Amino acid sequence: MIQDIQDHEPQATRRATGDAESSRASRGWWDRNADEYQDEHGSFLGDDRFVWGPEGLDEEEARLLGPAGSLEGRDVLEIGAGAAQCSRWLAAQGARPVALDLSHRQLQHALRIGAGDDGVALVEADAGALPFRDGSFDLACSAYGAVPFVADPVRVFREVRRVLRPGGRWVFSVTHPVRWAFPDEPGPEGLSVAASYFDRTPYVEQDDQGRAVYVEHHRTLGDRVRDVVAGGFRLVDLVEPEWPAWNSQEWGGWSPLRGNLIPGTAIFVCERD
Repeated sequence: MIQDIQDHEPQATRRATGDAESSRASRGWWDRNADEYQDEHGSFLGDDRFVWGPEGLDEEEARLLGPAGSLEGRDVLEIGAGAAQCSRWLAAQGARPVALDLSHRQLQHALRIGAGDDGVALVEADAGALPFRDGSFDLACSAYGAVPFVADPVRVFREVRRVLRPGGRWVFSVTHPVRWAFPDEPGPEGLSVAASYFDRTPYVEQDDQGRAVYVEHHRTLGDRVRDVVAGGFRLVDLVEPEWPAWNSQEWGGWSPLRGNLIPGTAIFVCERD
């Protein structure tokens, strides 16, 4: 789970939370923390790379959206785009990307880096209510964007299906569900099971008045597969990137120590019939 970097440490708990509270918390958290997030992780993400997660798996290598050359002229929606690094890479491949994010401040970083000048359109909107016509896109993707933070992922998946054309591909990455059973620590203390994998109670950070300021939702691996199917997709691949020898950095609870022993990221490759 992403580590909070606010000045005032909120209280961490596990409690129920719905769509509206989750969305409000996510917008506020990313607006407050976008500057520090980009400062800390911007060099790893790059300005125009498509990185699927902390392991560093790059779409240039993985080709989960399609083989080399297949993105030319394709309309692609990136959900939870942050500073639009992935969309910038897509534009360089000849695609026509739209980078969507809930956070105004994250999209300001996209403008700072250069989105708009390089064929990337920016849209500020909620993933659960996409402001596009039916069948607007050939592909949709999300690298740790939106999906881990929503209370109702099926609603998001159905929206993605709606805006995709028949045969469209939807690829998204999330924290690997097994990580929820372990403490979110990069060292040895993060290797012992501390909670039930089957406890779906959301992780919530809240202020002194009990208002959620950060929310992340846990779904088991089976839940994720069922959500994909309920959203109208066919699962064609599930990628669990191994930790590469070249990656020596720690990113929150991700580290070479843990990455060599347990999976940290799950990437779902789905297609719309």
